[in-house]
Amino acid sequence: MLRIHRDLVDEIVAHARRDHPDEACGVIAGPEGSDRPLRFIPMLNAARSPTFYEFDSADLLKLYREMDANDEVPVVIYHSHTATEAYPSRTDVSYASEPGAHYVLVSTRDPEEHEFRSYRIVEGVITEEPVEVVEAE
Repeated sequence: MLRIHRDLVDEIVAHARRDHPDEACGVIAGPEGSDRPLRFIPMLNAARSPTFYEFDSADLLKLYREMDANDEVPVVIYHSHTATEAYPSRTDVSYASEPGAHYVLVSTRDPEEHEFRSYRIVEGVITEEPVEVVEAE
């Protein structure tokens, strides 16, 4: 189960809406070993595409060095789907290289509503998990 603060959900959705019609992507880092998403890190979709996302390799290297220095890990890796449901595509599965991460997808296909779903993706196997949105402490 993913437990996530409402303000982080709001930030992910706002990022997805801002970048629409291109897919948005980013990370929420948290303390190593905690499974607590705390630090919102919006990233640039280097592909600038409405159908897939790609982290810029230099930005990603910088992010991982920063997380290492802070004893953090990527607790949530998120991106948006702009025209389809919030379910991982084959490309999403092939990019999923963090077995401990929650892979969050937001669909912005409806301008009024959004879908917000979370998955574990390990060795190509997709498992949807419940999301508990909590108020900030």
